[in-house]
Amino acid sequence: MTGRPLWKPLSVAVLGAVALSVLGGLSTDIGPWYRGLAKPAWQPPDWLFGPVWTTIYALGVVAAVRAWRAPVQQPGRGALLTAFGANGIANVLWSVLFFAMRRPDWAAFEVVLLWLSIAWLIRVAGRRDRLAGWLLAPYLAWVSFAAVLNLTIVRLNPPFA
Repeated sequence: MTGRPLWKPLSVAVLGAVALSVLGGLSTDIGPWYRGLAKPAWQPPDWLFGPVWTTIYALGVVAAVRAWRAPVQQPGRGALLTAFGANGIANVLWSVLFFAMRRPDWAAFEVVLLWLSIAWLIRVAGRRDRLAGWLLAPYLAWVSFAAVLNLTIVRLNPPFA
C-alpha cells in the first residue's frame, strides 16, 4: 500500500459516506408516526443510532481506502466499487421504505437485500485486504440487530403484522 496515493480513495470514500449519511438522514423522519409505533423494550434509545451509524461509516471509509489501495495484483477494484455502490443503494432504500414511505413491512423484506449486500461487500473487500473485510463486520452485526428490530416492529404494529 505504500507509495500509492491516498487522496483519491480517501476522497471517494469520504464523499460516499457523507452522501449516504445525508440521503439516509433526509429519508429518516423521527416524527409523530415513528414515535407512535409500538417498539420493543430492548430497542436502543434514539440518541444511540447517530453514533452507531457514524462509527459504521467511519469504519467503512477505512475499509474502502484499505481495499482500494491493495496491491494491483489483487483482483476486483471494479467489483469493490460495485459492491460499495450496491450496498449504498440498499442502505438508503431501507430508510426510504421504513421512514419516508412508512412501510416497515416492506423494509423488513428489503433488509434481507441490505444484509446480503453487506456480506458481499465484506467478501469483496476482504479478498483485497483482510482487515478491510473485518472492519465491515460491525456493520453486518448492526444490520442483523436492526433486522430483528424491524421484524419486531412489524409484528407489534398491525396492519403490518
